[in-house]
Amino acid sequence: MIRKVKCIAPWRLFIFLLFSGGLLLQTSFLQSMPGAKESKPAPPEEKAQKPLYHQSENYIVYQLQGGETPATLAARFLGDEKKDWVIEDENKGSSFEKGRWVVIPLQDKNKGGLKSDGYQVVPILSYQDFAEECEAPYCTPRKIFINQMNYLKENGYRVISLNELMGFLEYKHGLPEKSVVITIDDGYRSFYRIGYPILSEYGFTATVFVSTDLMIRSKNRVTWKQLKKIKANGFEVGSGCRSRTDLTKKRRKESDKAYFKRIEKELVRSKKIIDQKLGQKTIYLAFPFGGYNQRILQLSEDAGYKIGLSVRKGSNPFFADPLSLKRNRITHRDMEHFIASLETFKKFSLE
Repeated sequence: MIRKVKCIAPWRLFIFLLFSGGLLLQTSFLQSMPGAKESKPAPPEEKAQKPLYHQSENYIVYQLQGGETPATLAARFLGDEKKDWVIEDENKGSSFEKGRWVVIPLQDKNKGGLKSDGYQVVPILSYQDFAEECEAPYCTPRKIFINQMNYLKENGYRVISLNELMGFLEYKHGLPEKSVVITIDDGYRSFYRIGYPILSEYGFTATVFVSTDLMIRSKNRVTWKQLKKIKANGFEVGSGCRSRTDLTKKRRKESDKAYFKRIEKELVRSKKIIDQKLGQKTIYLAFPFGGYNQRILQLSEDAGYKIGLSVRKGSNPFFADPLSLKRNRITHRDMEHFIASLETFKKFSLE
């Protein structure tokens, strides 16, 4: 059985882009309202003493009363302070000072991140080992990791979870314009000691992938107790299979039947162990060495995985195949290469 890869036809993308272009015009019109002093509505009656705002089915136009932040506005009008990015993206350049007008979208107007000149893509960063100082390509020194996370924070990037990305891929909701996902392969204990505290300090999250057999054999891997702690603090845990073997390679003199049975165990057994140890339903998979083919994708889907990560370079649009997403390995130490891995928009001209 050959698994059908999810894709989007060109005509669908064309329609979505035209549709999103109309939304942009609508948004621009609404955003122009706060800056036009003569168009401010009349103040409410003094006895009401309520914040001044106008509401339609899709928007609220609100005059700041002082002390509000995107987070408090999101909690009040959208029911979730974590949706502060919705208000920030809609009011770029606004200082949120008393007396200013802001636009608060009430509808998720652009689930696919589509614009008239292109579409949103989400980069997934892949880290492996950490140390105070190191030279190996897949080991990140503490200072370098801090500099990279600081760059994300200072330049307005939003670190989202794989669960949030999955909703975007399923066309259920939009994402912040500069969304990025962070993943950690192999579950080295150095992540718990170095990477995890740094991410927590910046308010970021990540998904940690573990190979269950290696956790037993090596003292250099995280423990289940440590995984439970980081999971309780909002981090996700996924499977890196049992033994971190390339799923695409048969062993010498191994029959097709024996090969597929072994691969199935790699996928299914590791998932069951993680499910039992952490009390979860594991749906994220990092293919060891990034290797996969159509048969492995089908076995992964049959096992219950919904997200599969390769190590092919690039970022992911909403119409990407969830079981074969691209990731960027962070192996270079210079900021130029790091920045190059953060592509969040793909230009697509209809002209």
